[in-house]
Amino acid sequence: MTKETAEAHYAFRRPGGERLGASVRIVGGIVKGGLVLLTRRKWAGMRHVPLDGPAILVWNHYSDFDPLPVAHYVYNSGRHPRFLLKHSLLKIPVVGPIIKATGQIPVYRGSSDAADSLRTAIETLTAGGTVLIAPEGSVTKEPERWPMRGKTGVARLALTTGAPVIPIAQWGSLAIHDRNRRPKFRLGLRKPVTVVAGPPVDLSRWQGAEINRESLTAATDAVMEALRAGVAELRGEQPPPLFDLREHKKHQREESEPTE
Repeated sequence: MTKETAEAHYAFRRPGGERLGASVRIVGGIVKGGLVLLTRRKWAGMRHVPLDGPAILVWNHYSDFDPLPVAHYVYNSGRHPRFLLKHSLLKIPVVGPIIKATGQIPVYRGSSDAADSLRTAIETLTAGGTVLIAPEGSVTKEPERWPMRGKTGVARLALTTGAPVIPIAQWGSLAIHDRNRRPKFRLGLRKPVTVVAGPPVDLSRWQGAEINRESLTAATDAVMEALRAGVAELRGEQPPPLFDLREHKKHQREESEPTE
């Protein structure tokens, strides 16, 4: 058994991690049971997830299903999988109450409540908890499902709190769910899903400096480049430059404009 395999903790949580409430343990057990039936896990790098203290865990988001393998991995690493997620999920029957009961952090975009999620995340980290963020803010729009440029919220959290940012690269969930395919879900034989945590992203050059648009953008790019490198290793492919959705849309508009 290799060191990485010994650290995987496929069946049980790593000892010495956070204490979890009854709601989290019950929901965690149900989710784990379902994933054991749907996925064949290949995990590594769990040693990079600290057992205690604040940690920002970032992951590449390419399928509507992929948060579940990430949650399973983080749960078994000994930490509470506490996601920043869309507030609209609170309105879904059954799912909404579960989100509230398990301490997830809803994000209210474009409203007067938008700052509340950031404050809650800061409070969680200050208290020594974990926060899981998909920095892209949605499923990637990059045509080949590579990570795209992220939103700067993750950098603001990291530079404000000093919490380490741990990149979690994953691949395999498209075999189970792909929003661009019909049917979207494909169940059946267990599908291989790989989840690997890497070492903390080096953000030291921006720590202690003024937090402004330039530093936030640069720190965010560093986080996304670390995620991209992890995904490239899992896929065994050379990654493209970070996909910029705004520039892509701007280019599409320019191409669609009639020429004189």
